[in-house]
Amino acid sequence: MVTAVSEHDLWLQILKKVEGELKPAHFLTWFKDTAILSFKDGLLVIGVPNVYAKQWLEDKLSTQLVQAIKSINPDVHEVMYEIDPNLALPEDNRAMDLVKVFAKSKKPRKLPGKQEVKLVEGISSKCLNPKYRLENYIVGPDNRLAHAACTSVANSPGSLYNPLFIYGGVGLGKTHLLQSIGNAILSHNPNKVVAYMTSERFTNEIVEAIRKRNSKQFKDRYRRVDCLIIDDVQFLANKDRTQEEFFHTFNDLYDNNKQIIISSDRPPKELNQLEDRLVSRFEMGMIVDVQFPDYETRLAILHSKCREHEVLIHPEVLEFIAMNVHHSVRELEGVFIQAIAQAQLEHSTPTVRSVAKIIKKLGCQSDKMQGYDAYAAAPQSVRSSEDVIDIVAAHFRISSNDMMGTSRKRHLIVPRQLAMYLIRNEIGLAYEQIGEEFGGKNHTTVMHACEKIDQKLKKDKQLLKDVNAIKKEMGL
Repeated sequence: MVTAVSEHDLWLQILKKVEGELKPAHFLTWFKDTAILSFKDGLLVIGVPNVYAKQWLEDKLSTQLVQAIKSINPDVHEVMYEIDPNLALPEDNRAMDLVKVFAKSKKPRKLPGKQEVKLVEGISSKCLNPKYRLENYIVGPDNRLAHAACTSVANSPGSLYNPLFIYGGVGLGKTHLLQSIGNAILSHNPNKVVAYMTSERFTNEIVEAIRKRNSKQFKDRYRRVDCLIIDDVQFLANKDRTQEEFFHTFNDLYDNNKQIIISSDRPPKELNQLEDRLVSRFEMGMIVDVQFPDYETRLAILHSKCREHEVLIHPEVLEFIAMNVHHSVRELEGVFIQAIAQAQLEHSTPTVRSVAKIIKKLGCQSDKMQGYDAYAAAPQSVRSSEDVIDIVAAHFRISSNDMMGTSRKRHLIVPRQLAMYLIRNEIGLAYEQIGEEFGGKNHTTVMHACEKIDQKLKKDKQLLKDVNAIKKEMGL
């Protein structure tokens, strides 16, 4: 058996070989918090932090990984994967920091909180959100060039790709990239002066300067920055005075080798309501676009969000979300956030059915629901007692398990009885069958519950509203 140090070195060699064959997003997602646990008699045991990583490596990457391992160490005859949750703990030093080891550039230090760094009078870095970093931006074929350009600018502002013009649709991550550059520049050199703002804020400051008759102070302030970042420049359309001032600010910064970064929802040549001289300035530098990520990148984003929020969601649920949200990364993240929030409120875990309802409610899907379980995910009517139980539990904001349990708490009794009533009347199961669904209750208990609800519906208007709402949700 080789020593622990040798195991670490062996794993590093293996990862270096695998890293070149995978997309960065996939490599960082599935090999984070992994390590060699043991190597003896030709058996190499690889430790992974959770069941999802184990399943993915076994099902999707096993062939590539085994080939890489044997090319480095022919003595390996068998590879096994073992779950070791401790690998994900900060104090466990067996797993290496992949970002640190494989980063092409120096890893910027993370700014703690929305701290304010005083830069030039009237400008501070508090508008930069520290959560936006180039390291946590998931890279795929649709944004690889943009990410590479941003990394180059962050490492050498004012020398390469100046100006840098990033365009793409709403919610595709342009703001993430812009603020990541600002954070990276400040991390590398805290004395640099970075000004990030929306075009609306830039306009408002010009208007305020004109009103107070202190235009010179405004000009001096923004012409002393090392990096000017303007988000959504298309909103400068038809604002002649703002365009005039931006033009002169642009020229002054450019002539002094200061970095200029601009974002828009369209390429420069389509900014018809901006002055030609501004558009020509935008076209002087690097122009990159950000498109909606492909399925694999969307899935990697969701796995990254699971790690960020420290939640476990079944891979099939994440795959279903990635398959059916097609408009923007913002919508993708919105579905994810709502799914975990709903699950926390109901003390349950997200399911294909629950996320399908969220996608439908938010109007995120382009066409018919896709996926292995699309039929069950978008029910037009109930098909089983499980459907009824899930819908009733969701309506009363309780978990299905609690409702089907034995607790006699008041807030659980009525939903439990109502679920039995609806299963009997809408699904048509016998009392004995319903009893089995609810933990082996006898048919007399179920019959009593149904009669109880039947009586209450005659005088309880609120319960009647609940039943009608639930039936509507059931598609009845």
